[in-house]
Amino acid sequence: MTRIGTSDLDVYPLLLGGNTFGWTSDPATSFAVLDSYVSAGGNFVDTSDSYTMPDKTDGDSETILGQWFQKRERRDDIVLATKVGLRADTFGLAPDNVARAAEASLARLNTDYIDIYYAHYDDAKTPLVETVAAFDALVQSGKVRHVGISNYSADRIAEWLTVCDDNGFAKPIALQPNYSLVARQNFEAGVRPLAQKFDLAVFPYWVLASGFLTGKYRTEADLEGAERGPFAGRFFSAEGLAVVAELDTIAQEHRVAIATVALAWTRQQPTIVAPLASARVPEQLGALLASVDLELSAFELDRLNSISSYDKK
Repeated sequence: MTRIGTSDLDVYPLLLGGNTFGWTSDPATSFAVLDSYVSAGGNFVDTSDSYTMPDKTDGDSETILGQWFQKRERRDDIVLATKVGLRADTFGLAPDNVARAAEASLARLNTDYIDIYYAHYDDAKTPLVETVAAFDALVQSGKVRHVGISNYSADRIAEWLTVCDDNGFAKPIALQPNYSLVARQNFEAGVRPLAQKFDLAVFPYWVLASGFLTGKYRTEADLEGAERGPFAGRFFSAEGLAVVAELDTIAQEHRVAIATVALAWTRQQPTIVAPLASARVPEQLGALLASVDLELSAFELDRLNSISSYDKK
């Protein structure tokens, strides 16, 4: 277990993403994924009030997770993170939206508290002081234990922290950015220095670049017809394939999956507490969980840093 910033939360160093629940994983399969993750020692689950199957009702992921909490009676064993801001009927981060969305999430999740509540995306139309005040009100009420920020620029994160200092509001403890071996620049150049300065725990998503860093997509033919092909295709280039090849070499040396190495590299970066990864079925969890015990050497980290540095140009 590892500690989240200055909080009292100890978490497993692999965050299980709930975006597949109700999308690519039906309820029974979602339960199986959760059961397997917890059996392996996991205690940290991330979702959002907007995660669902396309063209279905927002909140399916939260609903399935709430059903699992009720059925398994494991709520107090899990550090739960969810997000607000993208759901159709409570879009944006105006105070009334945040308050109503939190109540709805609590109901779907079958719980009376959320451990980390994220602002999912920046809402430039709402004065930041109003958004931060709304999150602080949830903390003061006990419905939310801690605040998190997802997908914000470094400047806006700094502004959020200033608003907290000026008004005595509860400060965020966590950041959730897009970060991987093929998407380094935005996080490393601007967001990570802030995380280091203010002791903010980082839980990056898209760590496997929509499956590209699992090694599944080596040719353009591999992308054709694949469910995540359009997303993984963004990284398909000579430089991206070189990163996959280096991951493959290191994976073979350790006799693990390519995804295991990609996750281990991310976990060993400064300010990262736990990378976020999702599993459609329990069988996919093995490679993800193995990353917790894989410690890459300084030489291996340097090899990966060097080959992936094209993203930083």
